[in-house]
Formats: sequence, structure tokens, C-alpha cells
Amino acid sequence: MAYLNKQERDNLLDSIKNLKFNRIKGKLRHMDAKNRLIYYRNVQESGRWLTAYELPTLGVKVTLVENMELGRKNKAEYDLEEIIIEPTKENRL
Repeated sequence: MAYLNKQERDNLLDSIKNLKFNRIKGKLRHMDAKNRLIYYRNVQESGRWLTAYELPTLGVKVTLVENMELGRKNKAEYDLEEIIIEPTKENRL
């Protein structure tokens, strides 16, 4: 297994932090053939929409935190606030 260590997780964060939501989604899906969408725009706290991916081959869980506002014609507009990259329980690096 080629799990990502702390520095490699920080490098991953640096490489995706300036991308738009859909670009990040695509990049994560292509990084690991066994990727898994855990939840998509799930509200677990008021005003915070969470999308989480698990990359089991890399030993990483990536959570995208967004806020949502209603724009023109009541269309939802999401703004990416934070990206959380953490090791899975199998990854001890």
C-alpha cells in the first residue's frame, strides 16, 4: 500500500485548494480507482454542506465544506469554504 503521509496530504491540499468544486471532484475520482463517495452535499451542521470522498488505496478521506446561498431565481449557489484531508484509520503515516 502506498498511503500518503502528512507532507503528501499537505501537497494534495495545496494542489486542489484553488480549484472549483467539480474540478476537485474529478481529480479525486481519478487519483484512486477504488475511490468512494461517502456523502454528497449532506448537511450535518446548520449552514455547512459536506461532501466526502474516501481514497482507500491512498489511505485518505477528503471532505469538502461548502456554504449555500439562494441566488437569482432561488437557484442554490455553493461556495467552497474549507477542504479537510485526513488519514483513514488504516493509514498510520
